[in-house]
Amino acid sequence: MSEQTYHILLWTMSVLAVVVFVALYRVRAGYGIFRTRAWGPSVPNRLGWCLMEAPVFIVMFLLWARSGTGFALPAYAYFLLFQVHYLQRSFVFPLLMRGRSRMPVSILLMGVTFNVVNGILQATGLFVFPSHPADAGAASLLEAHNVAGFVLFVGGMLLNLHSDRVIRRLRRPGDTRHYLPSAGMYRYVTSANYLGELVEWTGFAVMAGTPAAWVFVAWTAANLVPRAHAIHDKYIEEFGREAVGRRKRILPFVY
Repeated sequence: MSEQTYHILLWTMSVLAVVVFVALYRVRAGYGIFRTRAWGPSVPNRLGWCLMEAPVFIVMFLLWARSGTGFALPAYAYFLLFQVHYLQRSFVFPLLMRGRSRMPVSILLMGVTFNVVNGILQATGLFVFPSHPADAGAASLLEAHNVAGFVLFVGGMLLNLHSDRVIRRLRRPGDTRHYLPSAGMYRYVTSANYLGELVEWTGFAVMAGTPAAWVFVAWTAANLVPRAHAIHDKYIEEFGREAVGRRKRILPFVY
């Protein structure tokens, strides 16, 4: 990919992120608690998540293997962190799911498309047009931006994993009812899992410093912030404003 094509794709994705952000405040994406038959054919949620998330893991691995970067640091460290997230999201997270929820095929295909494009952009940013020398060495991992970014990434991932666990433990096998989570960061926001993911990818962008990584942060916010807003309103509808209390949607004490 030429540098010009790379930047054109980044600008295109940035504009699309704004469009998606606005659209998702008007239309509730039909997965999870908002799935309806109007979204068309569906597949079991476990299968859907695996098929949707695995492509980015595979694309990133193949492009790393072809890049010649090898195990050079810090690029390899960024690559590993990215892959650890998607290893969990693609193959572990679906196995931990409870219930018999389903995912619309339309949502699945949109997710696959985004993940393939994102994988190409992230790999290009890390291995072809890096913002920091890809082979600066292990000592570069102690630079301020890498330390700060790593703390954010790991903290966000742990928050995301813990919040997912809180949600899973709300239901017993076979239970399909909705519950209002209140443990951990759910004391402060109604979408603590989304907060964790947003912090995680912000940390990745701080480390890698590539335009692609920051566009990914924008896409994460464009997708998750409106979703958190919809979930917050859904909880108020189901459990009442008093039960939700003063909790915010995704950013503690802010929104």
